[in-house]
Amino acid sequence: MREAFGYASIEWKKGIDWDAVRAFRKERAQDAMKRHGLGAMLLMYDENIRYVTSTLTPGWNKLKPGLRYAVLPAGKEPILYEQGDLGIHIKAHSPWIPQDNVRHSFAWIKGAAGPASTMQVEKFTKALADDLEDAGVKDQPLGVDFIDITMMKTFEQAGITWTDGMTPMMEARAIKSPDEQNCSRIVGSMCDALHYEMSQWLRPGLTENQVAAHGFEFLYSFPGVEDVEDVIVSSGPNAWPNWRNFSDRIIRPGELVIIDVAALTWNGFKSCVYRTYCVGGKPTDEMKQYYDTALTWLRDSIDAVKPGVSTRDIASKWPSAMETWGYADEDEAAANLWGHGLGLAQYDQPVISRIWSLDHPIEIKPGMVFALETQHGKVHEFGVRLEEMLVVTETGHDLITSFPIDEITVLD
Repeated sequence: MREAFGYASIEWKKGIDWDAVRAFRKERAQDAMKRHGLGAMLLMYDENIRYVTSTLTPGWNKLKPGLRYAVLPAGKEPILYEQGDLGIHIKAHSPWIPQDNVRHSFAWIKGAAGPASTMQVEKFTKALADDLEDAGVKDQPLGVDFIDITMMKTFEQAGITWTDGMTPMMEARAIKSPDEQNCSRIVGSMCDALHYEMSQWLRPGLTENQVAAHGFEFLYSFPGVEDVEDVIVSSGPNAWPNWRNFSDRIIRPGELVIIDVAALTWNGFKSCVYRTYCVGGKPTDEMKQYYDTALTWLRDSIDAVKPGVSTRDIASKWPSAMETWGYADEDEAAANLWGHGLGLAQYDQPVISRIWSLDHPIEIKPGMVFALETQHGKVHEFGVRLEEMLVVTETGHDLITSFPIDEITVLD
């Protein structure tokens, strides 16, 4: 069923129940921690901080572990160490976090603080040890999703036993609640809107970066959009191998252009939706053949998705890198035939590839949300890429993207 509501919260129609989302995440994080025998988790990656605190990481804080972080003790409320004095805003706008659990962080920014990093990590560790002591879990393993050399040394001195905390968080985030699934449906509808906009606007003479800029502007106009990591625009020779980027190249008549709404972020939820366009002309028969091949690969893999199957069952629908492109190593074709979970991260579980899924399969479960994508092309001539987002249901799957994909979108 498609969502019957929009991205805004209105009085007369029930939309996303954010309180239910927070309760669901809290339970899953605590369950994962218990299952892995952890006394607490120290979370420094944006997606994990958000999962347990429902707070936003400002753009300039991202990819800088330690500017802000969270501690989740077993059976307790999360403690948020916010950057600088931004905790004042958190206390006003995020009442689900106890006021006393909002603190200021002790940052060293992956060592950018230079010789002061050791001093900062010592302060960081002292506060962390106090949290663990207060929660009665000081002697239990601490799960961490990020670690560096200075932390390792200081933790040892403080008697903190640390272990893998990313795996339990990956497991927690892999299954989405009904409300979270609806968030991804809304994101899918935004991607459909962007591709329709491109189908009305794209033309020869534009540069790839002009097309990307138009996509960024269009997507940021949606209320609730926090970030657009990338609008990939690869045209002509840049489309194979797919550069997954954009440049100052001018798009010429009759060329194929592949566009991806990569990591549009609405209320934390990510996207990934490719479509292929032919601009200012008609695709050749050869282009159509390549597209039909990639479409068959995509549809075969989508048809395999249902609860109880594994990532092996999906990846096995795709041909090997050797038989398709002559690559001796599957890793050389990484991301050409691909699947990846979507949620608060661009790569939630499952991530599906012939590289690892054939030998290390993961079970597909209801509530997973992921994208499947395939591509093909001729080196430095043209390329095609297509992708759908889907939700795993109790009996199968629902596609949550719907812009036409049966053939190349021709803009002649």
